[in-house]
Amino acid sequence: MEPTFINSVDGVRIATYEQGNPDGPTLVLAHGWPDSHVLWDGVVALLADRFRIITFDNRGVGASSVPAPVAAYRMERFADDLEAVLAATSPGVPVHVLGHDWGSVATWEFLGRPGAADRVASFTSVSGPSTDHYKAGIWHDLARPHHPVRFLRAAERLLRLTYMFPLSVPVLTPMLMRVLFRGRRASVLLTDGTRRYRGDTATRDLVNSLKIYRAMVRQSPRRYRGDHYVTVPVQLIVNRRDPVVRPHGLDAVGQWVPRLWRRDITAGHWAPMSHPQVLAQAVTELADHLAGAPAARGLRRAQVGRPRREFDDTLVSVTGAGSGIGRATATAFAKLGADVVVSDINEDVAKETAAQIEAAGGVAYPYVLDVSDAAAVERFAAEVCERHGVPDVVVNNAGIGQAGDFLDTPAERFDRVLDVNLGGVVNGCRAFAGRLVDRGTGGHIVNVASMAAYAPLQGMNAYCTSKSAVFMFSDCLRAELSSAGIGLTTICPGVVDTDIVRTTRFDVPADKRAAADAARARAQKLFGMRSYGPEKVAAAILDSVRKDSAVRPVTPEAHLVYGVSRVAPQILRSTARGKVV
Repeated sequence: MEPTFINSVDGVRIATYEQGNPDGPTLVLAHGWPDSHVLWDGVVALLADRFRIITFDNRGVGASSVPAPVAAYRMERFADDLEAVLAATSPGVPVHVLGHDWGSVATWEFLGRPGAADRVASFTSVSGPSTDHYKAGIWHDLARPHHPVRFLRAAERLLRLTYMFPLSVPVLTPMLMRVLFRGRRASVLLTDGTRRYRGDTATRDLVNSLKIYRAMVRQSPRRYRGDHYVTVPVQLIVNRRDPVVRPHGLDAVGQWVPRLWRRDITAGHWAPMSHPQVLAQAVTELADHLAGAPAARGLRRAQVGRPRREFDDTLVSVTGAGSGIGRATATAFAKLGADVVVSDINEDVAKETAAQIEAAGGVAYPYVLDVSDAAAVERFAAEVCERHGVPDVVVNNAGIGQAGDFLDTPAERFDRVLDVNLGGVVNGCRAFAGRLVDRGTGGHIVNVASMAAYAPLQGMNAYCTSKSAVFMFSDCLRAELSSAGIGLTTICPGVVDTDIVRTTRFDVPADKRAAADAARARAQKLFGMRSYGPEKVAAAILDSVRKDSAVRPVTPEAHLVYGVSRVAPQILRSTARGKVV
């Protein structure tokens, strides 16, 4: 793709590139160090059908001019370049801007100028805060040592900015960079592990644009504007793992930006490479909303200063939601603002749960689902995501009870318990976890096991086995999903007053049927006397999502047995010799 050149105010030639839908709204993409316009290739591919896209090479990189003076690399000059690009490519028409790193910093600089609000329709900022806002936050908090947490965080932010000093050293640092980042190596390093190709000019671009850091360190760290107010709608993409721009350094941006949205994602510095889908969706949702469309759920959740209940603008999927713990969990999420997808193998009870939620003012979508059918669960997940979006919280709760000695339990029944209790959890995770990872904005999965997962019981072999497998599966999957910012909690209820005892199947010889019926009656009475309802388990589930707990026993006996299982498992093995039926 051949560039078109425009002249900046100081005569520097800026290479610009136009792609996408010529009839769509204009989106201008501004990159930082050590990139060129190639940084945005992954984002452009996702937005080309929707937007007319303008990318450009910063001064010193790609096909643009390489000015010699260090002063030519001050943020004021980069803001001049952005202004020139806007004037040449979209005269008189407000554009959307997406900026990363120094490209974002330069955009903030431009937005502080008179008339900038007439040129920019929205600004999405990634890993590049306003230097005025960032410095103001640091010095404001450092001046208040009586607030130790804020003081220490400000000191951390200031300390992290010292990375600029070694990069600003003339001669030696450029020589070292040429050695370390020569050839293709320059193009695949500093990409948060994605190894995305930066182009053939990567080494030269990296070295030339080091002058940004020399220009920055020449400025006083105490010098900033306290009145840098921005009236343009701004969206922050906050990378939790950014090594320099810390999330808490952006907490006060709202005092300068009245129309602000913020999305925190589990990403490093180079989110345009690692999470292009997140940036594409964020820009699209904001642009569509500003054009008059209703705000998408994710955009509503991101709006700063909007009054909301804890789970407002959150989508939750709960299996086995027709009764017991599932119904209580769906209801609890709905009371705190969540839209809830309620599924159950029994259509009538799923609709009943949804009707109760809607009667209380909530939003619920009922579905019929057999969680043991992997193909059905996949179809269910695809339909839910297509109609309602990817759930933010997935609760795999559906399960069945089973009692009776192993030798008395038919093989097909044993398999059925595993298919529902374990297979249902595995199917739910397989169907939704990949979609959560692809979405790129995190989420949480809750797998409901049982105290039986770590308490062996004679006469409960199939049930205990299924729940123990859920426990270990969940621990393994939690470790896998953590890098994507997706939490996973294993819930282990103890004796809870639900309908599970009545619906549990007892497989016993004919001569023991009366004893089994008596055991069922005693268990039902015990569960009823326990007076520990499913709503308490639901409360524990919500609390676990808040805290990202790994394992959450529920009920005092579940906590006690969990502790014993960790320190003295032989006690539980000995206890298991007692008969249940």
